[in-house]
Parts: sequence; structure tokens; C-alpha cells
Amino acid sequence: MSDTMTTNVRETTALIASDRVEGTAVYSRSGERLGTIANFMVDKQQGHVAYAVMSFGGFLGMGNKYHPLPWETLTYDPTRGGYVVDLTPEQLQHSPSYAADDVPDWANPSYSAGINDYYSRTPPI
Repeated sequence: MSDTMTTNVRETTALIASDRVEGTAVYSRSGERLGTIANFMVDKQQGHVAYAVMSFGGFLGMGNKYHPLPWETLTYDPTRGGYVVDLTPEQLQHSPSYAADDVPDWANPSYSAGINDYYSRTPPI
């Protein structure tokens, strides 16, 4: 396989390039569009995606909040062309989040612990 062909393949059945994930819709189990993937946080040591950061709320990009979702809470649904989570908009409103002009303290272990604790206590819908 040539280098050109390899670099042009940005998605396979099991793999996807990060730039193709950003902007992908996130839906509730009932099919309601909740937001989009803004970016994701990769664990440098383990080499896996720890959190997908979902943009939620706001209007025309103003007032958006960013909600870090543990990666394992997302399931890709090819029929919707997006990810599905077992959350309602109300559950998201109370979930850990930050505004666009805030910088979360990802280096503080208690920040990640708070996210993980919230999602382990949130019952699926």
C-alpha cells in the first residue's frame, strides 16, 4: 500500500481519525440530539481516550458548556452517524462542566475523580 493511500484513509470499520470525531453529534438513547464532540482527552501513559468533551447548550456557539464524558459512556451508532449516551438533558445540566473561557484543572486528580464519580452514580435512562 502506498503512503498516499494510507494517509488518505481516515476511517475504517474499527478506527477513525480524531478530526473526524470532532463535531460528531451525540444523542440521548431516545434519539434527542444533545450536542457534539468538541475534542477528547487522551491518557498519555495508557494511550487511550479518557474523555470525550461534548459541547452542550448555548445558541449559535454562545453560552456553550463543555461536558467531559468518560469515553466508555459513548456508543457509536452507525445508523445515526453519531454517538449515543444513556443521559437525559437534565442529567447533563447537572454533570461536571466548564465554560469556553474556563480551563479545567485536568492535572488535579480530584477533577477527574469528580467526573468519574458523577457518571458512576448516574443511573442509565
